[in-house]
This record gives sequence, structure tokens and C-alpha cells, in this order.
Amino acid sequence: MNPPPAQLDGANVLEWAWSGDFPFGEVPGSTSGPIFGLAIAKYDNAEGIYRFSCDHDWDCVQDGLYDSVAEAKEQLPDQYRLVSANWQKLH
Repeated sequence: MNPPPAQLDGANVLEWAWSGDFPFGEVPGSTSGPIFGLAIAKYDNAEGIYRFSCDHDWDCVQDGLYDSVAEAKEQLPDQYRLVSANWQKLH
């Protein structure tokens, strides 16, 4: 396991998933490499929830804004489904 930092891009991480030895997938057209970490996060005093797609070092490659945690998980793109996401709460 490789848990994320408590914050990504200034947003507080609520839940996360790590793909392990094989990546979840890749961002089409990105030169940042494969996606190993997914994080659900929220900015202080902001509406909505963000899902961050991160490389092996938890550097953010892509993000998306959602209405809820459930929506952020349900709308995981097909290119990130090479490995199943096992979501965990950040302690």
C-alpha cells in the first residue's frame, strides 16, 4: 500500500485507492505516465468533491469535479478500470 498525503493540490483527501504493481490505466495523450493512485478530496469551503488521478508519486495528473463521493467513484472512466479500485478512508 502507498497511502497519499493528507492533501493533494490543497484539497483534503477523504478516500483513496492504490492499484499496486499494475496501474489503473493511463490518461490518453498525457506524458505523465500511468495512474497508480486515485483520491477523493474536498477543498475547504468549496462546493463539490474532486477525484484526483495520480502517478506513482501521488503527483496529480488529472482531476474532475463531482457532486458527491459516490458520483466520483461511480463515474470512474473506462481507461482506469484495468485494476479494481479498493477505496479506503484516509485516517
